[in-house]
Amino acid sequence: MRTRRFELRLLAIALVAAWATAAGLVLVAYRPGGPLDVLVGVAMLAPICISLCALRWPPVARGAAAFPLMVTLGTISLLLLVPSIGGVWNQIQALGSQTLMPSVEAAYPWALALLGTSLFTGFGVARRVTGDLAVRPRRLVFGVAIGVLLSALAGGAFAAVAIANEIALRDGGATPSASRFGPVEGPDLATCDAPFTTGSTARIRLELQGKVDGRSLGTVDLSGTRAGEEFWWLAYVATGRELGLYGQAWVDGRAFARSAFTGWRQSGPVLAPSGALDLWAATTVLSDQYLVTAEDRGEEVIEGARARRCRVSIDGAAFAESFPQVRFLVGDADISRWRGQLDYWIFLDGQLGQLAGSVNGDALDIQADALQGTVTLRLTATERGRDLVIYPPLP
Repeated sequence: MRTRRFELRLLAIALVAAWATAAGLVLVAYRPGGPLDVLVGVAMLAPICISLCALRWPPVARGAAAFPLMVTLGTISLLLLVPSIGGVWNQIQALGSQTLMPSVEAAYPWALALLGTSLFTGFGVARRVTGDLAVRPRRLVFGVAIGVLLSALAGGAFAAVAIANEIALRDGGATPSASRFGPVEGPDLATCDAPFTTGSTARIRLELQGKVDGRSLGTVDLSGTRAGEEFWWLAYVATGRELGLYGQAWVDGRAFARSAFTGWRQSGPVLAPSGALDLWAATTVLSDQYLVTAEDRGEEVIEGARARRCRVSIDGAAFAESFPQVRFLVGDADISRWRGQLDYWIFLDGQLGQLAGSVNGDALDIQADALQGTVTLRLTATERGRDLVIYPPLP
């Protein structure tokens, strides 16, 4: 029994640490604004208290089947919680967005992790209250009741505070009158499977980062302008393969390019408008065949503009086709077997304004003896629809 108690307490410690990390991120780093944003973080402390009870009274169970079930319950709760924490961290680090009414797809891992943690605690508390000699079915029912009650209280408190804060944030007077990402007021947001458009013009920003086994491959920092199918962009590439400025333009039916060693020069005909980054992504990786399986991640606010965040699964081939600048990081390596996901944001005007995602897979073609490579990106299309003119670049 002592060994089982010790193992279950190790699981409880892991749950306490995971919930504490989530609460710390929400309370300290992720501050959506609004009059109740501190209370949103405070409400995240409730799951910590629940998991601390499991540490104090672990759900020790007799029998060959009961103990593995307790371990499985705690492990599943932890496995649901860790990726969700990673999603919050990525949002804080890269996406710059604030959650506004998360969707069911975004919220259910948290709800299941909370329910699993509460049941894990509930069985331990039930054993403490009823004693070791209590009838097992009675203790099971009592434990389930405690777990459901704890989950409902903690989840209900957090949901009430979070929703009240988001409504105040959305309807309060702090909303800006304009945003470079699009309108701040308008009709309801379109669903993820609905068709969307790209702006007639846009200012484009693309950031690419590559890693192999945790070591940096380098970065690509691109800025440009698009007007219709005409475009111009310049990228600073800093990798182990390349270093310098690269660019591409298509103006008046003429293609231009520059490399780290040459200035702008007129090049051959452009076979596909892959340099019009947001437009090209909308016609490739965000075509209708991908939108059918798009996952709704809820409503968010980016620099004051409301948007619906959606997610699609992609492979390396689609990623490389949609964002050809990835070649600066991986060279001629075959990444078609890589897998990943791509989030995209549709704003109130029904237009694509931001993309963010990553793919990873076998990195043997990139570096000898390497195991796993990862490429992440963030693309923004701002000031859409404004009067932007593309001029031929000077040599």
